[in-house]
Amino acid sequence: MTPRRMIKDESEPGSHAACEPGFVVVGQLRRAHGVRGEMVMQLLTDFPERIVPQKVVYLGDAHEPIKLRTVRGHDRYLLVSFEGRYDPDAVSDLRNAVLSVRIDTLPELPEGQYYHHQLIGLTVVNQTGQTLGTLRDILETGSNDVYVVVAEDGKETLLPALQDVILGVDLEKKEMRVHPPEWE
Repeated sequence: MTPRRMIKDESEPGSHAACEPGFVVVGQLRRAHGVRGEMVMQLLTDFPERIVPQKVVYLGDAHEPIKLRTVRGHDRYLLVSFEGRYDPDAVSDLRNAVLSVRIDTLPELPEGQYYHHQLIGLTVVNQTGQTLGTLRDILETGSNDVYVVVAEDGKETLLPALQDVILGVDLEKKEMRVHPPEWE
């Protein structure tokens, strides 16, 4: 049940293909670097190897297509530059913009692994079929993710993303079966 980190597009939550967002964020541009139009990009993906020169990515909330010219590592960030933007002034307007990729270009995951955007919006039921609520958020804690489930009355339940707790995910039924831990 290991989800892969991809920040979701909040506009259309859900796990069914017709409800999935069209784009997922893979990075956020921070600041210009040097004199050749490079920018520091914070990575927000588990697949940085797919961010390569000549790849078309999508800029900001409007998802404006833009082609990567260069990509190279820089500490724990990437330095990226774009076709048609060759100096710091030409990229200054991109500061803090997000870069996205089309969802239909994401790599297939092994069975039992899911992207966050596939899980957000699922109905969460316990092992007896009782509805606990809707999965609204995923908290990344370091050791394991924590699923935030919100009931109809607004009550939140936190579920650790562990094999003993998450019994199964059915994307077609838009459902996650769980065995909530009993807190003493």
